[in-house]
Amino acid sequence: MRWLLIALLISILSAIAPAREVQMQQKVNYGEWPNCVRLTNGQVEMIVTTDVGPRVIRFGFVGGQNLFKEFKGQLGKTGGEEWRSYGGHRLWHAPEAPTRTYFPDNVPVKYTWDGKTLKLTQPIETTTGIVKEIEITLDPNENHVIVLHRLTNKNLWEVELAPWALTVMAAGGRAIFPQEPYRPHPEFLLPSRPMVLWGYTDMKDPRWTWGTKYVQLKQDPRAKTKQKIGFMNTLGWAAYYLNGELFLKRFGFDSRRTYPDFGCNNETFTDPDMLEVETLGPLTNLPPNGSVEHVEHWFLKRIQVGESELSIDQQVLPLIRQTEKYKP
Repeated sequence: MRWLLIALLISILSAIAPAREVQMQQKVNYGEWPNCVRLTNGQVEMIVTTDVGPRVIRFGFVGGQNLFKEFKGQLGKTGGEEWRSYGGHRLWHAPEAPTRTYFPDNVPVKYTWDGKTLKLTQPIETTTGIVKEIEITLDPNENHVIVLHRLTNKNLWEVELAPWALTVMAAGGRAIFPQEPYRPHPEFLLPSRPMVLWGYTDMKDPRWTWGTKYVQLKQDPRAKTKQKIGFMNTLGWAAYYLNGELFLKRFGFDSRRTYPDFGCNNETFTDPDMLEVETLGPLTNLPPNGSVEHVEHWFLKRIQVGESELSIDQQVLPLIRQTEKYKP
């Protein structure tokens, strides 16, 4: 009798809370691109372009704000030799150089869906011989996305590069980057917080908040200048807060490898239009037909996060602890 009651209870619970699944819609018109793909688990949704790309142009709660920037004057455009930002999330390869970096992604990409993962493949870049691929896996049961970036060398010679994943965030928010834990002098004598400045970085700019535990950068549409810094981020996370929603990235760091830009695996850039949360893989010598992969884990949560470090400790750190297992 007891086992019968347990079986009945399981049946009732299953009926009340059926297993969720990820739905994939093809041929979604978004921003005047007629062939976008939409992924959703019922709570969050992603819009991925296939007329250009590979690129994720939207990520947010269903019916909610897009956490990713959209450049309205560029949406729906295709073709041509001009590089366009479009917005959203994209894949580059470092080190940055005009010919290598700004190859336009203005042509259609191939895509496949196996019921779990959406794979997007760009044609070979004619100026670099590199093929870019992004694989997207949305968790059916939580607001978690695995984004795998792959670069493949189709040249007849070896190429040194690093995968570079750039997420262009919508205007008006605030990026949060962790600092390595405080270590008192003279118990710890060696440096532990590498940070890289660009020639146009102004540390007095009011968009920066240089805290004890965190570095924060505001996106300000009224600003007149650009700002950028890079970190050796061994803690493996960065976040962007906008209108009561927090976008969190988890990513890896390998102390045995060399990273671009004087050792950066995490960078941020802002101008009057947007703010980028960027991660980089280590520099790799790719042989002909060799590939290198770089993984990010994305999370989205509704939460109120103040500008104080106490608020970040109270609201963001619990999420960091919950997602520690996803740090590559």
